[in-house]
Amino acid sequence: MDVNAILIAVLVVGVLGLIIGLLLGVAGKKFDVEVDDRVSQVREYLAGSNCGGCGFAGCDACAEAIVAGKAAPTACPSVNGEAAKAIGKILGVEVEAREPRVAFVRCSGTCDKTAMKSQYFGMHDCQKAALIPGGTDKACSNGCMGFGSCVSVCKFDAMHIVNGVAVVDKDKCSGCSCCVAACPKQLITLIPKKAEHQVQCSNKQKGKDVKAVCSAGCIGCGICAKQCEFGAITVENNLAVIDPEKCTNCGKCAAKCPVKVIS
Repeated sequence: MDVNAILIAVLVVGVLGLIIGLLLGVAGKKFDVEVDDRVSQVREYLAGSNCGGCGFAGCDACAEAIVAGKAAPTACPSVNGEAAKAIGKILGVEVEAREPRVAFVRCSGTCDKTAMKSQYFGMHDCQKAALIPGGTDKACSNGCMGFGSCVSVCKFDAMHIVNGVAVVDKDKCSGCSCCVAACPKQLITLIPKKAEHQVQCSNKQKGKDVKAVCSAGCIGCGICAKQCEFGAITVENNLAVIDPEKCTNCGKCAAKCPVKVIS
Protein backbone atom coordinates (compact mmCIF):
# COMPACT_ATOMS: atom_id res chain seq x y z
CA MET A 1 0.00 0.00 0.00
CA ASP A 2 1.19 3.50 -0.84
CA VAL A 3 2.63 5.14 2.29
CA ASN A 4 1.61 8.59 1.10
CA ALA A 5 -2.01 7.45 0.73
CA ILE A 6 -1.99 6.16 4.30
CA LEU A 7 -0.57 9.42 5.63
CA ILE A 8 -3.14 11.43 3.70
CA ALA A 9 -5.98 9.27 5.08
CA VAL A 10 -4.70 9.66 8.66
CA LEU A 11 -4.36 13.43 8.16
CA VAL A 12 -7.90 13.71 6.76
CA VAL A 13 -9.34 11.71 9.65
CA GLY A 14 -7.41 13.81 12.15
CA VAL A 15 -8.57 17.09 10.62
CA LEU A 16 -12.20 15.87 10.53
CA GLY A 17 -11.98 14.81 14.17
CA LEU A 18 -10.60 18.23 15.12
CA ILE A 19 -13.36 20.05 13.22
CA ILE A 20 -16.09 17.86 14.73
CA GLY A 21 -14.65 18.39 18.21
CA LEU A 22 -14.63 22.16 17.76
CA LEU A 23 -18.21 22.12 16.45
CA LEU A 24 -19.38 20.02 19.40
CA GLY A 25 -17.64 22.38 21.81
CA VAL A 26 -19.30 25.43 20.27
CA ALA A 27 -22.71 23.70 20.21
CA GLY A 28 -22.31 22.64 23.82
CA LYS A 29 -21.70 26.22 24.94
CA LYS A 30 -24.45 27.62 22.73
CA PHE A 31 -27.15 25.19 23.91
CA ASP A 32 -25.91 24.75 27.45
CA VAL A 33 -28.72 24.88 30.01
CA GLU A 34 -27.80 26.35 33.34
CA VAL A 35 -28.64 24.06 36.25
CA ASP A 36 -29.47 25.62 39.59
CA ASP A 37 -27.25 23.97 42.19
CA ARG A 38 -30.10 24.22 44.66
CA VAL A 39 -32.03 21.56 42.73
CA SER A 40 -29.53 18.84 43.58
CA GLN A 41 -29.29 20.11 47.16
CA VAL A 42 -33.07 19.95 47.64
CA ARG A 43 -33.18 16.57 45.93
CA GLU A 44 -31.04 15.09 48.72
CA TYR A 45 -33.80 15.75 51.27
CA LEU A 46 -36.65 14.20 49.26
CA ALA A 47 -37.89 10.61 49.58
CA GLY A 48 -35.60 9.38 46.82
CA SER A 49 -37.95 6.64 45.64
CA ASN A 50 -39.78 8.45 42.82
CA CYS A 51 -43.02 7.31 44.49
CA GLY A 52 -45.13 10.05 42.90
CA GLY A 53 -46.77 11.03 46.18
CA CYS A 54 -45.88 14.67 45.50
CA GLY A 55 -47.84 14.69 42.25
CA PHE A 56 -44.75 15.04 40.07
CA ALA A 57 -43.09 12.50 37.79
CA GLY A 58 -40.30 11.84 40.25
CA CYS A 59 -37.97 13.34 42.85
CA ASP A 60 -35.95 15.29 40.27
CA ALA A 61 -39.08 16.93 38.88
CA CYS A 62 -40.29 17.69 42.40
CA ALA A 63 -36.96 19.29 43.36
CA GLU A 64 -37.02 21.45 40.22
CA ALA A 65 -40.58 22.57 40.98
CA ILE A 66 -39.70 23.44 44.58
CA VAL A 67 -36.70 25.54 43.55
CA ALA A 68 -38.73 27.23 40.79
CA GLY A 69 -41.43 28.14 43.29
CA LYS A 70 -44.02 25.97 41.51
CA ALA A 71 -44.36 23.63 44.49
CA ALA A 72 -44.25 24.09 48.25
CA PRO A 73 -40.98 23.26 50.03
CA THR A 74 -42.88 20.42 51.73
CA ALA A 75 -44.40 19.07 48.50
CA CYS A 76 -42.73 15.73 49.13
CA PRO A 77 -44.87 13.92 51.75
CA SER A 78 -41.79 12.57 53.49
CA VAL A 79 -40.32 16.04 54.07
CA ASN A 80 -40.87 17.02 57.68
CA GLY A 81 -38.90 18.07 60.73
CA GLU A 82 -35.22 18.71 60.03
CA ALA A 83 -35.58 18.01 56.29
CA ALA A 84 -38.15 20.80 55.95
CA LYS A 85 -35.88 23.23 57.79
CA ALA A 86 -32.91 22.22 55.63
CA ILE A 87 -34.84 22.84 52.41
CA GLY A 88 -35.98 26.21 53.76
CA LYS A 89 -32.36 27.14 54.45
CA ILE A 90 -31.37 26.19 50.88
CA LEU A 91 -34.17 28.32 49.45
CA GLY A 92 -33.65 31.16 51.90
CA VAL A 93 -37.20 30.99 53.24
CA GLU A 94 -38.84 30.06 56.51
CA VAL A 95 -40.47 26.64 56.31
CA GLU A 96 -42.78 25.40 59.03
CA ALA A 97 -41.90 21.83 59.93
CA ARG A 98 -44.80 19.51 59.24
CA GLU A 99 -45.90 16.77 61.60
CA PRO A 100 -44.85 13.40 60.14
CA ARG A 101 -47.80 11.37 58.89
CA VAL A 102 -48.16 7.67 58.23
CA ALA A 103 -50.74 5.42 56.63
CA PHE A 104 -53.39 3.76 58.76
CA VAL A 105 -55.63 0.87 57.66
CA ARG A 106 -59.14 1.18 59.06
CA CYS A 107 -59.81 -2.54 59.25
CA SER A 108 -58.95 -5.20 61.82
CA GLY A 109 -60.92 -8.02 60.19
CA THR A 110 -58.23 -10.66 60.05
CA CYS A 111 -59.08 -14.11 58.74
CA ASP A 112 -59.80 -15.38 62.25
CA LYS A 113 -62.15 -12.49 63.10
CA THR A 114 -64.19 -11.93 59.98
CA ALA A 115 -66.86 -14.30 58.73
CA MET A 116 -66.19 -16.06 55.44
CA LYS A 117 -68.60 -16.76 52.64
CA SER A 118 -68.10 -19.04 49.63
CA GLN A 119 -64.47 -19.29 48.54
CA TYR A 120 -63.35 -16.70 46.00
CA PHE A 121 -61.32 -17.92 43.01
CA GLY A 122 -61.06 -14.70 40.99
CA MET A 123 -58.28 -12.16 40.48
CA HIS A 124 -56.19 -11.47 43.56
CA ASP A 125 -55.96 -7.75 43.00
CA CYS A 126 -58.04 -5.38 45.13
CA GLN A 127 -58.75 -2.86 42.39
CA LYS A 128 -59.85 -5.48 39.88
CA ALA A 129 -61.73 -7.65 42.37
CA ALA A 130 -63.64 -4.61 43.64
CA LEU A 131 -65.32 -4.38 40.23
CA ILE A 132 -66.70 -7.90 40.61
CA PRO A 133 -69.81 -8.47 42.78
CA GLY A 134 -68.66 -10.57 45.71
CA GLY A 135 -65.02 -10.21 44.71
CA THR A 136 -63.71 -11.54 48.01
CA ASP A 137 -64.29 -14.50 50.30
CA LYS A 138 -64.87 -12.20 53.30
CA ALA A 139 -68.44 -11.55 54.42
CA CYS A 140 -67.72 -7.92 55.33
CA SER A 141 -68.02 -5.85 52.17
CA ASN A 142 -66.51 -2.80 53.89
CA GLY A 143 -63.24 -4.35 55.06
CA CYS A 144 -59.80 -5.03 53.66
CA MET A 145 -59.86 -7.50 50.77
CA GLY A 146 -56.34 -8.62 51.58
CA PHE A 147 -55.08 -8.93 48.00
CA GLY A 148 -52.36 -6.32 48.45
CA SER A 149 -52.87 -3.57 45.88
CA CYS A 150 -51.51 -1.22 48.55
CA VAL A 151 -48.46 -3.45 49.02
CA SER A 152 -47.65 -3.41 45.31
CA VAL A 153 -47.50 0.40 45.13
CA CYS A 154 -45.49 0.95 48.33
CA LYS A 155 -41.86 1.67 47.50
CA PHE A 156 -40.73 1.76 51.10
CA ASP A 157 -41.64 -1.82 52.09
CA ALA A 158 -44.00 -0.35 54.69
CA MET A 159 -47.13 -2.29 53.70
CA HIS A 160 -47.66 -6.02 54.23
CA ILE A 161 -50.61 -8.39 54.25
CA VAL A 162 -50.78 -10.16 57.61
CA ASN A 163 -53.50 -12.73 58.22
CA GLY A 164 -55.64 -11.29 55.43
CA VAL A 165 -55.38 -7.61 56.35
CA ALA A 166 -53.01 -4.84 55.24
CA VAL A 167 -50.68 -3.72 58.03
CA VAL A 168 -48.48 -0.61 58.08
CA ASP A 169 -44.93 -0.46 59.40
CA LYS A 170 -44.92 3.07 60.84
CA ASP A 171 -41.13 3.20 61.01
CA LYS A 172 -40.82 2.64 57.25
CA CYS A 173 -43.86 4.59 56.06
CA SER A 174 -43.07 7.94 54.42
CA GLY A 175 -46.65 9.14 54.21
CA CYS A 176 -46.50 9.32 50.41
CA SER A 177 -50.21 8.35 50.19
CA CYS A 178 -49.72 5.95 47.25
CA CYS A 179 -51.48 3.22 49.23
CA VAL A 180 -54.36 5.60 49.98
CA ALA A 181 -54.99 6.04 46.26
CA ALA A 182 -54.57 2.31 45.57
CA CYS A 183 -57.23 1.09 48.02
CA PRO A 184 -60.59 0.74 46.22
CA LYS A 185 -62.40 0.50 49.56
CA GLN A 186 -60.92 3.80 50.79
CA LEU A 187 -59.80 2.11 53.99
CA ILE A 188 -56.40 3.76 54.21
CA THR A 189 -55.91 7.25 55.54
CA LEU A 190 -52.97 9.34 56.71
CA ILE A 191 -52.71 10.14 60.40
CA PRO A 192 -50.04 11.88 62.53
CA LYS A 193 -47.24 9.44 63.28
CA LYS A 194 -47.52 10.28 66.97
CA ALA A 195 -51.17 9.14 67.06
CA GLU A 196 -51.39 5.95 69.09
CA HIS A 197 -55.13 5.37 69.09
CA GLN A 198 -57.40 5.07 66.06
CA VAL A 199 -60.56 3.12 65.29
CA GLN A 200 -59.51 0.20 63.14
CA CYS A 201 -62.81 -0.19 61.33
CA SER A 202 -64.77 1.52 58.56
CA ASN A 203 -68.07 -0.36 58.69
CA LYS A 204 -70.95 2.09 59.15
CA GLN A 205 -73.66 -0.53 59.51
CA LYS A 206 -75.58 -0.97 62.73
CA GLY A 207 -73.99 -2.96 65.50
CA LYS A 208 -75.88 -6.23 64.96
CA ASP A 209 -75.07 -6.19 61.24
CA VAL A 210 -71.41 -5.52 61.97
CA LYS A 211 -71.18 -8.37 64.47
CA ALA A 212 -72.75 -10.72 61.93
CA VAL A 213 -69.75 -10.34 59.62
CA CYS A 214 -66.85 -9.43 61.93
CA SER A 215 -66.07 -9.91 65.60
CA ALA A 216 -63.61 -7.01 65.53
CA GLY A 217 -65.84 -4.34 63.97
CA CYS A 218 -67.03 -1.13 65.61
CA ILE A 219 -70.61 -1.51 66.85
CA GLY A 220 -71.14 2.21 67.43
CA CYS A 221 -71.97 1.76 71.12
CA GLY A 222 -70.37 5.09 72.08
CA ILE A 223 -68.64 3.78 75.21
CA CYS A 224 -65.33 5.14 73.92
CA ALA A 225 -66.80 8.62 73.46
CA LYS A 226 -68.13 8.59 77.04
CA GLN A 227 -64.69 7.64 78.35
CA CYS A 228 -62.87 10.46 76.53
CA GLU A 229 -62.39 13.53 78.72
CA PHE A 230 -61.06 15.63 75.84
CA GLY A 231 -63.90 15.40 73.32
CA ALA A 232 -61.65 13.59 70.86
CA ILE A 233 -64.15 10.83 70.02
CA THR A 234 -67.49 11.10 68.28
CA VAL A 235 -69.81 8.47 66.83
CA GLU A 236 -70.73 9.31 63.25
CA ASN A 237 -73.01 7.02 61.21
CA ASN A 238 -72.65 4.18 63.71
CA LEU A 239 -68.84 4.43 63.61
CA ALA A 240 -66.53 5.87 66.27
CA VAL A 241 -64.10 8.49 64.98
CA ILE A 242 -61.05 9.80 66.83
CA ASP A 243 -59.72 13.30 66.20
CA PRO A 244 -55.92 12.92 66.45
CA GLU A 245 -55.54 16.64 67.14
CA LYS A 246 -57.55 16.33 70.35
CA CYS A 247 -56.45 12.85 71.38
CA THR A 248 -53.91 12.75 74.22
CA ASN A 249 -53.18 9.02 73.84
CA CYS A 250 -54.42 8.31 77.36
CA GLY A 251 -55.73 4.92 76.21
CA LYS A 252 -58.98 4.94 78.22
CA CYS A 253 -61.08 4.46 75.07
CA ALA A 254 -59.07 1.41 73.97
CA ALA A 255 -59.30 -0.12 77.43
CA LYS A 256 -63.10 0.17 77.54
CA CYS A 257 -63.90 -0.74 73.92
CA PRO A 258 -65.95 -3.98 74.14
CA VAL A 259 -64.77 -5.26 70.75
CA LYS A 260 -61.18 -4.00 71.08
CA VAL A 261 -61.33 -2.22 67.73
CA ILE A 262 -59.29 0.80 68.88
CA SER A 263 -55.69 0.03 67.99
